[in-house]
Amino acid sequence: MYLKSALALLLATVLLLGLPELQAVEKQQAAKPNIVIILCDDLGYGDLACYGHPVIKTPHLDQLASEGMRLTDCYASAPVCSPSRAGLLTGRTPNRLGVYDWIPEGHPMHLKRDEVTVAQLLQQAGYDTAHVGKWHCNGMFNSKEQPQPGDHGFRHWFSTQNNALPTHENPNNFVRNGKPLGEIEGFSCQIVADEGIRWLSDWREKEKPFFLHVCFHEPHERVASPPALVETYLDKSLYEDQAQYFANVANMDRAVGKLLIKLDELKVADNTLVFFTSDNGPETLNRYGKGSRRSWGSPGVLRGMKLHIYEGGIRVPGIVRWPGKIKAGQEIATPVCSVDLLPTFCEIAGVAVPDQRPLDGASLLPLFAGNKIERTTPLFWNYYRAYSTPRVAMREGDWKVVAHWSGPEGIIPLGGNVNSVSQEIIKNAKLTKFELYNLKDDISEQHNLAWQEQKRLDTLKKKLVQKYAAVQKEGPVWDTSEYDQSRKKTMIKKTSK
Repeated sequence: MYLKSALALLLATVLLLGLPELQAVEKQQAAKPNIVIILCDDLGYGDLACYGHPVIKTPHLDQLASEGMRLTDCYASAPVCSPSRAGLLTGRTPNRLGVYDWIPEGHPMHLKRDEVTVAQLLQQAGYDTAHVGKWHCNGMFNSKEQPQPGDHGFRHWFSTQNNALPTHENPNNFVRNGKPLGEIEGFSCQIVADEGIRWLSDWREKEKPFFLHVCFHEPHERVASPPALVETYLDKSLYEDQAQYFANVANMDRAVGKLLIKLDELKVADNTLVFFTSDNGPETLNRYGKGSRRSWGSPGVLRGMKLHIYEGGIRVPGIVRWPGKIKAGQEIATPVCSVDLLPTFCEIAGVAVPDQRPLDGASLLPLFAGNKIERTTPLFWNYYRAYSTPRVAMREGDWKVVAHWSGPEGIIPLGGNVNSVSQEIIKNAKLTKFELYNLKDDISEQHNLAWQEQKRLDTLKKKLVQKYAAVQKEGPVWDTSEYDQSRKKTMIKKTSK
């Protein structure tokens, strides 16, 4: 009896002594801000009302911009989806990762297991994490053959490999934590927002700060929008397909509104950083052919669109709100990129950035406080299959240098994606002719100043060649032999019909 009492007293003493330390840990966790990334698919620089679209109404995003900071020089890490997403998650330019292009279903290319993501780092810092929406960082989705969202730091995931299928309406290809769900009634952005809301309300570990990565499929083809919303844009459009696109962006804005309202209802908005952006520029009309003719996105005043190394392919909307930390109503022209998010969030969460591999981003916390971003390397882009003739670009301050290369300018053999032929070119092509633009004076990149600014060009060219060589060397080579063979068989079948 005495022994039991003594043990009970000892246990109570240990618990009592440990309580202040436990309370200190809980207080520290509560002080860390929540983080929400909202990523659109193919949303153009000029597609939002607050970025100058004359027709599309986006009241929720307009309000978000008025409550925070609107970034006029915000960039994706690539002009196409899979590389852009991989760059955002890792803080590394995508060619370092070997994610050279969009990833077809069944392709061996993927975000490797040993790459460190922002979700993993935030988990280490005590965050609960969730991914909802488009994943597109592997070809073998929901398979043990390649890492899935859960392997890259997301405790909860509700995802698709690529696009919502067969369209945004009633998609049938969502998977929740490894379980296929079949057809879900509704429109994709609303379905994704509802999953995020349910996770916030019911499924997250509420004693922890949270990181929610929301990846809408909108406005990527195949576009489908609520009929009542389409109706409101018919008299403001040239065609019904254009009205469908306008309504698609507006529907996405409504989904953003639902998420923001839920943050208010849960009384966490004041301690939550929200970052809204797009994975690349707007889609080129009719590139997908029959059945996909609703790509009426706008790059605004920018040159080029999705798949271009010019600004229209990589400069995207960027809005960030962080109450009490970011002054409301700001418009900032400092260049920022999605590769900056990992070092930013690591600094916010108090976790060290990974140092075993080069990072290409920089923390944005100085910018949020009205100071200069401390970059150790200029912003950089490389896309081997760009629709623009230049394939490589770098921006430092107001100046952007773009480079042509020794590889082919046309279609690479064996189909339109990463294969044995394209990888040989990716790993060995040299930079040749260069163009130079002052983006402060010439946002539309109409005046190549390479001849007038020869000294500046030489300086920037040297930096670009060095960066390109380092990235080119680091990028892995995928064994695509099986995929190449299947592509050949498919092409032969199509030709024989």
